[in-house]
Amino acid sequence: MDEVGLVLIGHGSKLPHNRENLEKLADILRKKSRFKIVEASFMVRDRPKIPEAIESIAEQGVKKIVLIPTFLAHGVHTEQEIPEILGLKGEESMLKAQGVEIIYGEPLGSDERIAEIIEEKALRALGQEGSEAYITYDIGTLTTSNKMFESSISIVRQVLSDTLEKVPKTHATIIERVVHATADPEFAKLLFISEKAIEAGVDAIRAGASVITDVKMVKSGINESRLKRFGGRILTYIDDERAIKLANHELITRAAAAMHLAVNEGVDGSIIIIGNSPTAAFELANVIKQGLARPALIVATPVGFIGAAKSKETILQLPIPFIIVKGHKGGSAVAVAIINALLSIAERETKTSEA
Repeated sequence: MDEVGLVLIGHGSKLPHNRENLEKLADILRKKSRFKIVEASFMVRDRPKIPEAIESIAEQGVKKIVLIPTFLAHGVHTEQEIPEILGLKGEESMLKAQGVEIIYGEPLGSDERIAEIIEEKALRALGQEGSEAYITYDIGTLTTSNKMFESSISIVRQVLSDTLEKVPKTHATIIERVVHATADPEFAKLLFISEKAIEAGVDAIRAGASVITDVKMVKSGINESRLKRFGGRILTYIDDERAIKLANHELITRAAAAMHLAVNEGVDGSIIIIGNSPTAAFELANVIKQGLARPALIVATPVGFIGAAKSKETILQLPIPFIIVKGHKGGSAVAVAIINALLSIAERETKTSEA
């Protein structure tokens, strides 16, 4: 393929994400080595434009240039505008005269591999991963999904090898799952696991403790069937009428009101997971400081630029085991990855003790 160049065609955007993603795809394809010369190109706004990319590749002595539109399906762009760009600019006829063949390929289409990517991103949004997410599938799918998960974790371990070697095995499990869920190695530095936090969480799970979440998105991502095997359950008060009335009466957020209600119902010995709401974290910290609640573990990963970082710093000061993500980053998917990792550790320890 040394004499073949590959051009990826994107639409272009005033925002940088379109260009960055296409350039990353081009880089990935170069590293795969089937096509050594790969360029990203764009119809509008971004550069290089399609003719510029073609000209750049042609100057490198290739005999063929393959152009692939990175769109899901044929449409006006792929059937009219891109061929028009090629024809009107005259590159095709000019390059043919130079002995360079232009080959215009098909858009991405409804490929099974794309479906797998969509499925993976949907599961990641829910915070589910590995065999936890595929228990209702047939054996063939289960085997394939396990292999995908193990392959992903293997890559994470390679990227974070220096970090993972320096932490306890249980901490490594948490770090791996969070980085896998976010595709962001920086979380390995942002995760803060207090002393005996994992032990406290695993012991609570094995004792059948309740898991209380701030929002439904966190609740939906936790593998409840696995938690139920230990006798636990998941509770969320965000849609409780009492929380809604309290929020309206006290002029506070529903998440803060929901956490207040949860404390009134009893949270001692439970695992509290705050994946979204800084106000829920502040409310929880306040009642703990007053001695009104003593959960077994707090997982706090609110995301955002207003209150998120400070709320997690507040949790860090409490005399309760905690797992937090420092700074502005975080989110529900991170919180879910942490609790599902704790479930895996609990299952592993239970099997070991029964062996």
